[in-house]
Amino acid sequence: MYAASSSVSAPPRPLRPRSAGGGPYLDPAARPGTLGRAGRLPGSVGPGTQPLSGRVDLSGPQGAQLRTAIASVHRICPEFTPVQVLRRNGRSVLLVGTTGRSTAVAKCLLDHSPAWAERIRHEIAAYRSFVRHRPPIRVPRLIAADPDNGTLVVERMPGRVAALQRHPLEVPSRADIRAALGAICRLNAWRPPVGTFDAPLDYAARISRYHELGLLTDRDLGDLQKLLHGIAHAAGRQGMGQFCHGDALLSNFLLSPAGPVLVDWEHAGWYLPGYDLATLWSVLGEAPAARRQISQIAQSAGPASRDAFLVNLMLVLTREIRTYEMAVQRSMHEATTAPSEAAHPGAVPSGEEQRLLLRRLHDDCQLARRAVRAAVGTR
Repeated sequence: MYAASSSVSAPPRPLRPRSAGGGPYLDPAARPGTLGRAGRLPGSVGPGTQPLSGRVDLSGPQGAQLRTAIASVHRICPEFTPVQVLRRNGRSVLLVGTTGRSTAVAKCLLDHSPAWAERIRHEIAAYRSFVRHRPPIRVPRLIAADPDNGTLVVERMPGRVAALQRHPLEVPSRADIRAALGAICRLNAWRPPVGTFDAPLDYAARISRYHELGLLTDRDLGDLQKLLHGIAHAAGRQGMGQFCHGDALLSNFLLSPAGPVLVDWEHAGWYLPGYDLATLWSVLGEAPAARRQISQIAQSAGPASRDAFLVNLMLVLTREIRTYEMAVQRSMHEATTAPSEAAHPGAVPSGEEQRLLLRRLHDDCQLARRAVRAAVGTR
């Protein structure tokens, strides 16, 4: 059964009305709601968010790890000169450097477990495919890659990141949202040759897994399976697959006068229609007008595409809830084990930020759940 964990609770906060029509595809009436401030996930900042510092610290244990990563880059791109560590987490490190007169970004895998090794191999395969079949949006040019060692080097594209956080703290500008949404729509309309990309998501298996974890109710399971059955029936008459980026967060968009650039292609492939739209909808909790536009786009292709969008939305929101509940639990554990690290007066601790975001995600999931039930009722 679906049960919100105790970590969702948060101190009272002011309520602001949501604009009308912010639901997944129905619920046009305005209703009061809570708009939680957003936290960020570790390592969620995309390339292009920091100026080059011109120094890479290779001392200490972390320095040894960096030396190993740089050596793996030099094996496939000897002219790469590291300039700055752009991002590092337990899974990978992102290095900015130069290759002759150009600037490049090198991604090196640190965690070589099968799951993460497969993800970077998938990303490398996507960049190699883009060399032969250019998508209708701007993507970084592939310079070198070694899928066996989990190393990828691409050009560093100019531009500013559309949002620094996975769930933006501030409402993005209309122009930025319009640019991102336009790029997604162009990408989703692209039809690369059959066999170029696979289907990264097993919908039936993911739904069953979330149900087993208690993230979806028995009714959710039945409703989503009914929608999947109807979508499959429609796919027998018309192709329902859609090429998607697979992680269409604003933090994966670089914006420049020449147009938006999408980075981080490790989830690219064929999905049910509306997966990218659902991902963007899920992180725009502070932009109801943009959500309304996304919902309209999802509906415009007919009932089957609408239902596919709703299935995607339920899975994306459930994933986000699970991810942030785990993050809150970690924050609570760290606060308990290290109580001396008191927050500065007036500051909002990251754990509270995450709890506020969780509250909004649960509200969104309830909204999506009602839309799914309404869609089932129309079949």
